[in-house]
Amino acid sequence: MKQIFDVITSTCIPIAIDNCNTDLIIPARYLASTTRDPKFFGDAFMHDLRYAADGQPVADFVMNQSAFSEAPREGVHEIIVAGENWGSGSSREHAAWAIAGYGVRVVISSSFADIHRNNLLNCFVLPVVVSSAFQQELFESIAADPLTQVRVDLPNQTVTNLATGHFESFDINGYKKYCLMNGLDDIDFLLKSKDKIEAYEKH
Repeated sequence: MKQIFDVITSTCIPIAIDNCNTDLIIPARYLASTTRDPKFFGDAFMHDLRYAADGQPVADFVMNQSAFSEAPREGVHEIIVAGENWGSGSSREHAAWAIAGYGVRVVISSSFADIHRNNLLNCFVLPVVVSSAFQQELFESIAADPLTQVRVDLPNQTVTNLATGHFESFDINGYKKYCLMNGLDDIDFLLKSKDKIEAYEKH
């Protein structure tokens, strides 16, 4: 899941579900798995909304609609525009694994559950907080044209609706920004700083 993050320009999947909890993002039965295979968790992303009990796709769920059913790849569906309070409920890391495993690089919402937001960052998925007005504008632009693209510029901490030209700035912890832009997890960061740590310990 480690990926260097710079600027992402992509079409979006609109999941306009407020208070979408981690049990919706990945059902609890998947938590017993010991695998860390990204595809396994990606296939489980939003599973019980995507599929009926008989395993057939739920036709009216957004991820099964033709405009949004393609698998995420560079420039296509790498961004989710989500409802408010995304990732509420339990703190399961598997929810972030599922989003990353599906191929999503950015989740945009007006608010996130704190633990889930940190879990996303640890999986190299950028959570972007925008105003409710800008969130609604994104939903409206995508509804009018599913090919609407959004640009997320991490170095400059801006998110732009390319359909309207409107943009907002977003906040991110400086340490996490550095790690994303350099493809480092917490252990990588410590190993990269090994010489500095050893020099400090000698004093």
